[in-house]
Amino acid sequence: MNEAIVIELTKKMNTVDTIYNDLLNLGIRNGDILLVHSSMSSIGWVCGAAQAVIMALQKIISNKGTLIMPAHSGAVSDPAEWENPPVPKEWIHLIYENMPAFDVNLTQTRGMGCIAELFRTLPDVYRSNHPQVSFVAQGKYSHNIINDHTLTPQFGMESPLGKMYNLNCKVLLLGVGYDSCTSFHLAEALNDKMPRETMGAAIIENNKRTWKWFDDFQYNSDEDFEKLGKAFESTNNVVFGKVGNAECKLFNMKLGVDFATKWIQNNRFK
Repeated sequence: MNEAIVIELTKKMNTVDTIYNDLLNLGIRNGDILLVHSSMSSIGWVCGAAQAVIMALQKIISNKGTLIMPAHSGAVSDPAEWENPPVPKEWIHLIYENMPAFDVNLTQTRGMGCIAELFRTLPDVYRSNHPQVSFVAQGKYSHNIINDHTLTPQFGMESPLGKMYNLNCKVLLLGVGYDSCTSFHLAEALNDKMPRETMGAAIIENNKRTWKWFDDFQYNSDEDFEKLGKAFESTNNVVFGKVGNAECKLFNMKLGVDFATKWIQNNRFK
């Protein structure tokens, strides 16, 4: 969104302290394990931009907590599947041969927003080693969550999502909808009726760059996650509030995933 429009829509300036207070009012506490999906522009104009948002999040959970964000890098994927935009067919095999291997330090996020992209660059933030759907974490349980991210299933119980689930993590949707709720993919991975597909990515294997093919679930992306989320709200386990102008939702990941598991079974696989 154009910055002039963001300023115009901001009735009260946002700072580290105002964002902190909004997060506190929402129900986030010292020591929380918190997975954040975010939209910077939805907050309104922030003094300090993404840096200020990260500082407020760090302040509220403190060094006793753990802050996690998605660091997905969808560009490291099969070019034959690219649609926005597609590439010429004659480029595809050249991309297989030349795409740089995923690098936890160098590979940029894609579609995660500027807050997550800035967060991943911090020196004490750790990134999981998945070429397409990595997560970044800082704090008490960061190593536990990030280590050994399995290539497939990328969103299963052995992935960072499964570890967060077992740690009773909270999920904050900060100005974004349920279509951004990666946690619901864990529910998909727990359903044995999910279709499968072949994926590909450039990785380092045996100290050598290679194009790696692997099978995983055909995750439904965000097609019905909004409906799922609205149904979950009827259980009264979602807290609503605002951070600046951003409409926010906060819930316990385990409760959300358990509900999603049943919902997907009942609504996709009747």
